[in-house]
Amino acid sequence: MKRLIIVCEGPTEQEFCTEVLGVEFAKHDIYVEAPVIKHSHGGIVPWATIKKQILNHLQEGDVYVSMLVDYYGIKDQFGFPGWEESKEIVDKTERIHFLIDRMAKDIPEQYRFRFIPYIQLHEFEGLLFSDVSAFLNSFEESEFDYAELQATAEAFQSPELINNSPETAPSKRLIAAIPDYNKVVVGICVAMDIGLEKIREKCPLFNEWIERLMK
Repeated sequence: MKRLIIVCEGPTEQEFCTEVLGVEFAKHDIYVEAPVIKHSHGGIVPWATIKKQILNHLQEGDVYVSMLVDYYGIKDQFGFPGWEESKEIVDKTERIHFLIDRMAKDIPEQYRFRFIPYIQLHEFEGLLFSDVSAFLNSFEESEFDYAELQATAEAFQSPELINNSPETAPSKRLIAAIPDYNKVVVGICVAMDIGLEKIREKCPLFNEWIERLMK
């Protein structure tokens, strides 16, 4: 069985990797571990901190290592490889591809083939717009603005492109539409109801990542 460690930004990503990816990957003889980034307090940290944890895992031996962090939370001062250059790339999908490539090249060559870098555009919550009808399994229509979620999902070519400003990031849209939204509990329940297949269908960058993890 292949052992895969996915270093996660916070508890929501950790639960997603364990409960959604872990269950599906087990069918393909891939065992998933999902530690949270050390010293993160539930958020993104400088690249040097993440890199150190990644290298520690890679040095464990026969293990593949990946990561699940949000593009939305990365700050200039966090020193991600290629970050400043990436700002010149207008297309956000190509920008993520560029950053992924630069992160890979920042890992020593002897470990690089076992490292699968990834940054989620724009944030994990965007994946939940892959099928907003799944929210009806967790809330009554009277408890949230279902029409607003539908309108948002239909306004973008892909859920991964939802983010016009800090005020309209996917997580902010969910909080505005759902007063009782709980990121970890509700977010994971909705993701499970949507299903990995639907998320992969709607989110091309995420799908590319899953394909690489399953190789």
